[in-house]
Amino acid sequence: MAQHAKAAGWTAESWPIAAAMIPFPAVLPDGRAMQDGGPELWAGPLGQVAAAGFGAVDPTDSWLRVADLDPARRADFAALCRDLGLAVPAISTSRRSLIDARHGAEYLAYGHRVIDCAAELGAGHVSFGFFEPLTPAQQQALWFWTEDGPRNPDDPAIWRLAVERVRELAGHAAACGVSIALEMYEDTYLGTARDAVRFVTEVDHPAVRLNIDIGNLVRLHRPVEPWAEMIRLCAPFAGYWHVKNYYRMEDSRSGLVMTHPAPLLGGTINWRAAIGTALDLGFSAPFLCEHYGGDGLGVCAQNRDYIRSILAGRRNHDQAV
Repeated sequence: MAQHAKAAGWTAESWPIAAAMIPFPAVLPDGRAMQDGGPELWAGPLGQVAAAGFGAVDPTDSWLRVADLDPARRADFAALCRDLGLAVPAISTSRRSLIDARHGAEYLAYGHRVIDCAAELGAGHVSFGFFEPLTPAQQQALWFWTEDGPRNPDDPAIWRLAVERVRELAGHAAACGVSIALEMYEDTYLGTARDAVRFVTEVDHPAVRLNIDIGNLVRLHRPVEPWAEMIRLCAPFAGYWHVKNYYRMEDSRSGLVMTHPAPLLGGTINWRAAIGTALDLGFSAPFLCEHYGGDGLGVCAQNRDYIRSILAGRRNHDQAV
């Protein structure tokens, strides 16, 4: 309820819409790693985000694991963001599955550090998922989603472990005033709309919502649920939301499917309808703009402005009614 009350005070211009850091490498061509650097290394990418007109950033941990910085450098990161006018509404984790066969316990401990870090930075949301590192074939592909990746095991014991570990993190998050969003991703326990709803319902914790990143599913070169159905089923459980779009082409005769990244306004998902449905169902959390390929930051900036236009249209309609 508190989250809804907060969102009720957001305008189209103040609603938090963050930039993802996925367009930026974790290691520079000269071998310098973001994780080993400081403000002198981070200022370039973060400065570009601010120059693109963003007032918020998600320090996606594929770029920088802020939770694993020592306290002094974490304070430097927070100070740099403040200087650039960048809020940190959320932190997204990537490919650190809580049920990874070798590193699950390690990633669970990391998840606790991320929650503490989010609270320290004033971020109200953390995104977790059950997707694992890219396979060699995915790393070599032009678009990694065109190759099959790891699958969560069809094992009730592992599924229960996933539920238990999310509940453990949820208790910590609730104590810190942080909300968890579980990211939908193919071949995981959140790999379809119905699976995602089943999982979050089983967790049954007020601090746990879904990150309804349906772009992760629409881009697959295989049959998928209609995007509108995914929104209808999952939006009632939606929390922090990664948004992106894809062109999806299907040949019904041959079964061939091809996809390509697209701006929100131009792809297969009708984001005006998707966001409208989510708002009708009570969505009240920040957005994160993601895009692969080309000028990812530039496309994200355009997507941010498009989202604000949708929110403004909704506000004007609601006032008229």
